[in-house]
Amino acid sequence: MAETFNPEVASVIPVLNEAESIIGCLNSLCNQSYPAKLHQIHVFDGGSTDNSWEIIERYIDNRQGKKPEVHLHRNPGKYVAEARNLALELIPESVEYLVEIIGHCSVESDHIEKLVSTMGELQKSTNNNVGALGARVVPRRGELGIVESWVEAALLSPIARGKGQFDKYSGIQETNTPAFCLHYRKALDMVGGWDTAFITSQDSDLSMRIKKIGFQLYRTSEVEVQMSKRASIRSWWKMGFRYGFWRTKLVKRHSNRLNLRELLPWFGLLGTMVLYYTKFNYWFVLAVLYGLVLAFEGVKSCIISRKLSHVYGVPIAIFILHTSFSIGIFYGIFGKPQSFNDRETTNGNLNRKL
Repeated sequence: MAETFNPEVASVIPVLNEAESIIGCLNSLCNQSYPAKLHQIHVFDGGSTDNSWEIIERYIDNRQGKKPEVHLHRNPGKYVAEARNLALELIPESVEYLVEIIGHCSVESDHIEKLVSTMGELQKSTNNNVGALGARVVPRRGELGIVESWVEAALLSPIARGKGQFDKYSGIQETNTPAFCLHYRKALDMVGGWDTAFITSQDSDLSMRIKKIGFQLYRTSEVEVQMSKRASIRSWWKMGFRYGFWRTKLVKRHSNRLNLRELLPWFGLLGTMVLYYTKFNYWFVLAVLYGLVLAFEGVKSCIISRKLSHVYGVPIAIFILHTSFSIGIFYGIFGKPQSFNDRETTNGNLNRKL
């Protein structure tokens, strides 16, 4: 009889001001079909200024004696990478796999069971050479706000989503960018965990380092993480800028992550400027074509979603993403070597250097 693959796993949740969503996240993890005695949950609070800490404490008190156990820790380093590295120090050595999650996400009841089962098959076929298995990111359940619905629709567009965590794929496939991973602890230990110089893109950097030492990375569409996205134009802009800024830092370290597609807005702007200054009669042609593509995406989304606001909202969301991401890239190349984290309410992170 084949040996059953039932390793000990730990879910690691870095949080910062997640009072509105953390209970849903914890409930989804506490009600897993995977054996509760083989699962533990660790929450790392990075200095929340709302009542996240008190909410989690009450949740733990109400679960006295129940499995899986939920543990709450302070994260003096404040950021995600520091929280996950602290987890590697605190979680017992018997835990072989770490489940990556964040406080504004929730998962289905068979989330861990499916990840572990797929990981077991992959490890068997590769002689334990899989460093991580990622999941597919989908919208949160429930009614979305108007801007949030624009953002979700924009991320369905092929001109807005990349090959990272918002990619739409099917099946089990090898990848460079798994999201919300089940990580093989041995691989994490071998690369020294997460690099705390990264406030964003820390997972991409980790994945590249795991691949460089010979491990394979996979993702499966059979497992989904329901994630809340940005719900305001301002936060959507800041997220795009932050992603662009840290993309530059990532590419400087891992040149094979360069994607010329991400530079198309700059190519389009420079091309338009060249046509204008060379007095070409139709210098505006690139801008017009871009506008038509945006309009097409808006109409398409309106038809699919049956929401009239998508006609103009989706083009706005895509345009903001392209613009903010491109400016972030520019600042990452030519600006001061500061870090940006749009989850912060203060500018304390601006003094950190990469």
